[in-house]
Amino acid sequence: MTATATPIPESEVEITAMRAQGAGGQNVNKVSSAIHLRFDIGRSSLPEDHKERLLALRDQRITRDGVLVIKAQSHRSQDMNRAEAWGRLQELVDSVAQPPKTRRPTKPTAASKRRRLESKKLRSQVKLLRSATDTS
Repeated sequence: MTATATPIPESEVEITAMRAQGAGGQNVNKVSSAIHLRFDIGRSSLPEDHKERLLALRDQRITRDGVLVIKAQSHRSQDMNRAEAWGRLQELVDSVAQPPKTRRPTKPTAASKRRRLESKKLRSQVKLLRSATDTS
């Protein structure tokens, strides 16, 4: 596993503890163990190309204002949920750190063209034979 490409300063992330949703009984109802992490992409210290690629993602966790919201509530302890939220944020930032490879257009090979034409001829013959038996 490689080291993280771009570390995120803690000052750029707003973390709020809240009560978790869903089943869990008394513990869920009285303990604020869920973590709500907010990261403003536009105001962050990330490089501009990282910001552009993050904002271009079709991710439902990114608001119209360019704020990434991550909610972690799968663990019983607040510390573990905080660590999970940080890990998800770092994973998302690392996923856009590498620029996408540019696609080089390619042409079909001669053999693939020939196979395609042969399959078209075969299909044409099947349809011709089918229509020829209907004329009675």
